[in-house]
Amino acid sequence: MNKSQFDQVLSLPAAKRYEHFISKVTDWEELWTLKGPDGLVLFGDDSGKECIPIWPHPDYASALAKNTWSDCLPEKLEFESFMEKWIPGMSQDGRFVAVFPTPNEKAIVVDPWRLKDDFLSESERYK
Repeated sequence: MNKSQFDQVLSLPAAKRYEHFISKVTDWEELWTLKGPDGLVLFGDDSGKECIPIWPHPDYASALAKNTWSDCLPEKLEFESFMEKWIPGMSQDGRFVAVFPTPNEKAIVVDPWRLKDDFLSESERYK
C-alpha cells in the first residue's frame, strides 16, 4: 500500500472505512489490533461499551498508536481464529469491536456477532 492509498482510505467516512475493512479482511484473511506492555488495547466508547479496536492492515493500527498508544505495536489476528474464538469470547465478556478508528475519526462500534455476519455475507460474494 502506498502513501496515497493509505491517506485516501484514512480520509473515508466511518461507514466507508467499515465497508473497506470488511472487504479487505475477508480477502486477506487477517486483521490487526494493538498490543501494549499490559496486553491488548481496550477502550470505552461514548456509551461506556468496552471495545477492542481492529484494522485491516498494521499501518492503520500504527497510525493510531503513534498518537494515543505510543507504547503499543500492531498485533496480527488470524481470521479463522478471530471468527471461531475471538467473536464468541468478546460476546461472552460483553465487549464490542471498534472497527477501524483513525487519529481523526471515531470507529464504528459493532456487536461481535454483527461483525461475523458481515464477514460471512462478504465471503459469499467470493464464492
